[in-house]
Amino acid sequence: MGNTIRGVIAFIPSNSCQKYLLGDLEEMPIDKMVDLSSMQLRRFPLRVCAFTELVKLYLSDNNLNTLPPELELLQNLQILALDFNSFKVLPQVVCTLKQLSILYLGNNRLPDLPQEMSSLKNLQTLWIESNYLTQLPDVICELTLLKTLHAGSNPIRQLPTELQNLKELRSIWLSGNLLYDFPKVLLNMPFLEVIDVDRNGIRFFPSLVHMPGLKLVIYDHNPCRNAPKVAKGVRRVGRWSEETPEPKKRSDVEAELEKALENKDVRPPTSKETAKQSNENAADITTVLN
Repeated sequence: MGNTIRGVIAFIPSNSCQKYLLGDLEEMPIDKMVDLSSMQLRRFPLRVCAFTELVKLYLSDNNLNTLPPELELLQNLQILALDFNSFKVLPQVVCTLKQLSILYLGNNRLPDLPQEMSSLKNLQTLWIESNYLTQLPDVICELTLLKTLHAGSNPIRQLPTELQNLKELRSIWLSGNLLYDFPKVLLNMPFLEVIDVDRNGIRFFPSLVHMPGLKLVIYDHNPCRNAPKVAKGVRRVGRWSEETPEPKKRSDVEAELEKALENKDVRPPTSKETAKQSNENAADITTVLN
């Protein structure tokens, strides 16, 4: 019942209704954080802009599609959560918040990001998953301090070569995109520690042995015929990971069979046995991260 009432009141643009939605939010919180997530908000509460020392602002899971220019007053803001809203365009005012280090934009309707985002020089973590991005926006390649990029569940088919300029990037999450080839640019980023390309259409994985910083690669749910080769100690999550051997090549199987027949140790397998072995080799074995 509470959410239903909030949903109805959210349509009424009066100060009294806004006060009902915000409760007792009158003074600057001691922890310098305001959490207005899941409040059925349809417009940003301007009174928040009076808290100029605010460091964290959470607006997740509302019905917002615009932000007022007064938001620029929050120049101390370091974390801003705008995920699970209705933004079709990132409001320009977000690009004026120069101290932002973490920005959540996932689960909106963004087809692109504005070039003005390049001014967010302190941004270290960016979430843009589950939007309408058909390519990774070029402006991301100008965020030189970026360490973590979540860009999964977008119709992205390839990555720009300029991505390799992000020398501070340590983890990239690309699960659920439309990659049909392993992005070559990632091979030129030896500083990466985590690569997630789960749930794509990648058919072949190149060797990743040359990447000294790599700690984890997630490649499950791809129509690949091989597992990416990695250096010792690197965790792989997917088919034929370190717990199970990769399927033998047909030529190797035939060579072993011929050798065994010569020694008369085994009989030739029947067609049913061959099919059974092929199915076992193609079994999808997934490693679950603790």
